[in-house]
Amino acid sequence: MNSGGPGYPLASLYVGDLHPDVTEAMLYQKFSPAGPIVSIRVCRDIITRRSLGYAYINFQQPADAECALDTMNYDVIKGRPIRIMWSQRDPALRKSGVGNIFIKNIDDSIDNKALYDTFSAFGNILSCKVVCDERGSKGYGFVHFETQEAANRAIETMNGMLLNDRKVFVGHFKSRKEREVEFGTKVMKFTNIYIKNFGDNLTDEKLKEAFSAFGKTLSVRVMRDEKGRSRGFGFVNYAHHEDAQKAVDEMNGKEMNGKIIYVGRAQKRLERQGELKRKFDQLKQDRIQRYQGVNLYVKNLDDSIDDERLRKEFSPYGTITSAKVMTEAGQSKGFGFVCFSSPEEATKAVTEMNGRIVATKPLYVALAQRREERKAILTNKYMQRMATVRTMPSPIIDSYHQSGYYMTPPTRSFYNHNAVSNVRPIPRWPGQPQRPQDPYSSHIVGGSFARPSTQKTSTLSVMTVGGRADVAGVLRSGQYKYSSAVRNPLHVVPVSMVEPPVHILGPEPLTASMLAAAPPMDQKQLLGDRLYPLIVAQQPNLAGKITGMLLEIDNSELLHMLESPESLKSKVDEAIAVLQAHQAKDCSPKK
Repeated sequence: MNSGGPGYPLASLYVGDLHPDVTEAMLYQKFSPAGPIVSIRVCRDIITRRSLGYAYINFQQPADAECALDTMNYDVIKGRPIRIMWSQRDPALRKSGVGNIFIKNIDDSIDNKALYDTFSAFGNILSCKVVCDERGSKGYGFVHFETQEAANRAIETMNGMLLNDRKVFVGHFKSRKEREVEFGTKVMKFTNIYIKNFGDNLTDEKLKEAFSAFGKTLSVRVMRDEKGRSRGFGFVNYAHHEDAQKAVDEMNGKEMNGKIIYVGRAQKRLERQGELKRKFDQLKQDRIQRYQGVNLYVKNLDDSIDDERLRKEFSPYGTITSAKVMTEAGQSKGFGFVCFSSPEEATKAVTEMNGRIVATKPLYVALAQRREERKAILTNKYMQRMATVRTMPSPIIDSYHQSGYYMTPPTRSFYNHNAVSNVRPIPRWPGQPQRPQDPYSSHIVGGSFARPSTQKTSTLSVMTVGGRADVAGVLRSGQYKYSSAVRNPLHVVPVSMVEPPVHILGPEPLTASMLAAAPPMDQKQLLGDRLYPLIVAQQPNLAGKITGMLLEIDNSELLHMLESPESLKSKVDEAIAVLQAHQAKDCSPKK
């Protein structure tokens, strides 16, 4: 097999059809026997952090990735066979359709592996999938060959053949746009028409008699229920499109059997649902445009205010098209809407009525906004405000921005120690307590998590203790002098001409908005400052290394860990498992 084919990253694999509980640690244990792994990332939903069912694995050597693809494809993890293929990062190549074929009318017993085994005889397969839902196979699938020639051979040989006693269709893959163009051409030449609203006493013969006047009919049928009664609709299929079009033009809206009937082109259910959805979306957009700038949101309403009172209060400012107080179980919800005929009138009403007391409460009046717009505006304002807040200085953590575990196999370590230490000339966690003899420093990778040293300002030295900076030789709370090397005596030491001690508060709780407002280079620093003390409480001897590992994960998941001790503990346990597996591999005897 050629490694990856044209345009494919030679050492990167896509692993799909994963069980939701599969983690990076599980994948590392599964794939590490194939060769050294650079990184593993399980893709997750940005909000819920649930697995999306696929992952990317980057090997150091293309031969190792090829070995994993050849030997582990369709292996079972947590009860599900996984699907491996070369990672295709270029969407243009993915969507080009070159070498991609479509198979339909597939028997339910045929799965991904069976389809792969069937079509692998025609050439190198890059991807193979039977489309499924919660009930199982949907009866169609796709096979992506490395070359178009292999795809052509598969189509010529397999189209019309029997697979498990079912005749399958095999053809070239067509994009949605191509299918829509092709479908549109068929629509323009329809021959099948749909008739409804003709009652329950019309027979096939009477329907044929009424519509055969427009041309030759191939079939006429009135649809009936399980008891044989007419369901009030049916179909007529003509031999020629012109006859079908004439029947629609002449009979739609006419009276038949004492009722006004509908006649139109017959549509499949999905097509009809799509058409109705497009119409609904268009109506929604039209409504938004129509009320843009004229609809007012009014809140803090007194309970005694109803629709008429609301209209009366705002009527001096223009023509009101609607006024509504929102209620629940007959009780006012305290807010409502007033719609004017022009934006000028609405603007005037906002200016005059906002803050005015009506009944017993001052009103809040503003232009009505959709929930998405309001949320976006509030988020933008908050981020602008936070951008002015002075952020902590941040060294570069690394160049990875994807979640997952990252390894550097040649040095049997997770990080390049020298590179990291070179770009971190200042302490990594300046907000942590200083310890003259840090018991954990020997376990921190590359010294990148070293405690801050004592910094001197003029003739006084400032030492950070418990998140607070104190000045050596200066009274704390006006009573005692602090010394880190000797037992503190209980007597007052007079000091003249000294500045008051500076108090530095500990880091405030980190929110998604605060993180988004920080420069990208500072975001990992902010997260690390808050993660490290939490990890120290769980694993003091490995806190530095585990913190560095976790910082490779997506920022939104790190925020979730800060809020959820259970999630943090789970990730710490996974990191420890990876470290132990890595250590065991290092200690294993070389053959």
